[in-house]
Amino acid sequence: MSARGLIVAAPRSGSGKTTLTLGLMRALCRRGFAVAGLKCGPDYIDPAFHAAATDRQSYNLDSWAMPPPMIETLAMQASAGADFIVCEGLMGLFDGVPGVAGRSGATADIAAAFGWPVLLLLDISGQSQTAGALALGCARFDPRVQIGGVVLNRVGSDRHRALASAAIAQIGLPVLGALPRSTDLVLPERHLGLVQAGETEGLDATLEKLADFIEAHVDLDRILATASASPTDPQAGRIAFEPPGQRIAIARDAAFSFLYPHILAGWRAAGAELHFFSSLADASPPETCDVCWLPGGYPELHAGRLAQAANFLAGVRRFAATRPVHGECGGYMVLGRGLIDASGTRHEMLGLLDLVTSFATRRLTLGYREARLTGDSVLGAAGAHYRGHEFHYATIAEPGEDAPFAEVVDAYGSLPKFSGSRRGHVTGSFFHLIAPA
Repeated sequence: MSARGLIVAAPRSGSGKTTLTLGLMRALCRRGFAVAGLKCGPDYIDPAFHAAATDRQSYNLDSWAMPPPMIETLAMQASAGADFIVCEGLMGLFDGVPGVAGRSGATADIAAAFGWPVLLLLDISGQSQTAGALALGCARFDPRVQIGGVVLNRVGSDRHRALASAAIAQIGLPVLGALPRSTDLVLPERHLGLVQAGETEGLDATLEKLADFIEAHVDLDRILATASASPTDPQAGRIAFEPPGQRIAIARDAAFSFLYPHILAGWRAAGAELHFFSSLADASPPETCDVCWLPGGYPELHAGRLAQAANFLAGVRRFAATRPVHGECGGYMVLGRGLIDASGTRHEMLGLLDLVTSFATRRLTLGYREARLTGDSVLGAAGAHYRGHEFHYATIAEPGEDAPFAEVVDAYGSLPKFSGSRRGHVTGSFFHLIAPA
């Protein structure tokens, strides 16, 4: 891996990592560098913004869900032909779950695995010299992690910047930029994070403004100098993710958009053919396909249109009569009998599984999961183990009578519980697949 890399991280969520990451990516691209984006942890939305900023595919690196060889290979694939790797962290730099060393899911694990220095972003609103204590704690907490420099965010004045910068200089860390408070560079958000890149109006113009903002307030040359080359594993190769079929029909539009890029790349590497169709255009899965996959997304925002998409509904039902259909999260909800939206209105769905889901009663369900399949399915044989996560606000209003799809545990040692549904050729659950366990 010849590209030099760094990680954008912060002590907590909401510090402005995505703003700095996207602006930095686009600014470097404008200088003529080939930039590869990566994202720590389970996140569907940020990699699509990375791809828009760099015009290259971005992948997730998840130290809890993915075995180390997969992480190494994905990083090598993403960085092929690139000059620089900019990897965006998740949550706080050291935030993860219990696990063996290097397998906690924390951003720090990825920094340590590749030796990439951390560009530490500190939101200093409401503090000044205390920023030095925060930076010192991050620098000393984990000896595996090197802080390459600090960028201050939400700076209120020149005096504010000077006080915080002096405190950080006192502990021997360079301050490589100071971003003033701004209300003009806010990306729109939705309940699972940012509004998706494909739905963000004027995204390219916004990325240009972010690049202008970053170029004006950080020292790009010094940031580039902090990036370091990555060790190369000669054993790393292509990831061939076992595909569920030879020809896979995949719903893809604003209702169904959450499918990890590394899974699609792995299916292709294993020789599968991917055929995309749009439910919102009232298209049905191609009859030439072996398997139909309904990814997660935001079906609750389009429930009325989906309920009226006669060709889509009839096509999936016809497909399911003879071939496997699987739904993840949003796709699982559409496979059910009904979906109740936030206003309390019920919309009739495919009826291929027996459950009814609801957004009228919202409850956040979030976290890593390890799943053991309770029967043969498109993911594999009964007993196979996979790692992934759940992230949804939907609740199950009526569970129905279907057999469970899998038995799941969380990352904290919870007791196993049944999850999802299976009936005939149809399976689904709130579980988002990341990798085999």
